[in-house]
Amino acid sequence: MKIAVIGAGAVGGYFGGRLAASGNEVVFLVRGKTFEALRAGSLRVESIKGNFEVNVRATDDPAEVGAVDAVLVAVKAWQVPEAAAAIQKMPGGESVIVPLQNGMEAPVQLAAVVGKERVAGGLCRIVAKANGPGQIDHFWADPSVAFGELEPLANAKVLAQLRDAFVGADVRCDIPRDIAAAMWEKFLFITPWGSLGAVTQLPVGPLRAAPELRARLVQALKEVAEIARAEGSDLGAESVNKTLAILDALPADTTSSMQRDIMAGRPSELEAQTGAVVRFGKKAGVPTPVHDSIYAELLPLEQKARQELT
Repeated sequence: MKIAVIGAGAVGGYFGGRLAASGNEVVFLVRGKTFEALRAGSLRVESIKGNFEVNVRATDDPAEVGAVDAVLVAVKAWQVPEAAAAIQKMPGGESVIVPLQNGMEAPVQLAAVVGKERVAGGLCRIVAKANGPGQIDHFWADPSVAFGELEPLANAKVLAQLRDAFVGADVRCDIPRDIAAAMWEKFLFITPWGSLGAVTQLPVGPLRAAPELRARLVQALKEVAEIARAEGSDLGAESVNKTLAILDALPADTTSSMQRDIMAGRPSELEAQTGAVVRFGKKAGVPTPVHDSIYAELLPLEQKARQELT
């Protein structure tokens, strides 16, 4: 299968690397030091499922990608508009676009540029980080991918082909009946934890152990579950407890990717996670006091990080 992967960090590097190592024709659209590293050497992945190293095709020019069956958008949420512009410059217009970043807004952002008939809903689950350009460290949990139609796709058969490619690459992959609900379930897991972790600068262990923080975490989870219900995805009465059980099972020193970015002074997915809860809450008339206060506290740090980036 011909697959383009935009981004080669923890998400793109791991999943794109697995697809390439299993024989798919994968091209990475990357830039800067990552582009230089992949052109000069191999993509190296250290993983609890087995280390591997693979030479991959990489370019920093969308026009050089060529015609592909699917495009995996594996950049950070705040880079999705830039990725959409890059997709527009790729040859051909038949590929199915699958966003894998955290958040709920990427499909809409992509569809506004490339058309909703090309954009699927998608998500991934992985606990990993990039140790350097072209160097990925997957250190916990069984990685998985899920995607499906939010709107009727012009080339829907590609999704089954992509699922088979992932399964052939030893990656758990599903096409759920309701991809929107699956995305909300992921959002319920990552956003309250990441938001509270970022504002306290604590890993998940202390967050779930301290009574006051656990109570705040539970309230944050309830805020997101209520928004999902208002948006048409009722995750069920047990969704909060099920998510808490997952968080309770994480290694105590685990942190979220947004939390790590904010603590390091880097641009983060604050707007796509905490900020999105605030925006969705206002639109739906759902009070979000926990996320409101966290967003107000973290926003100046995000603005500072973005000023330093320019």
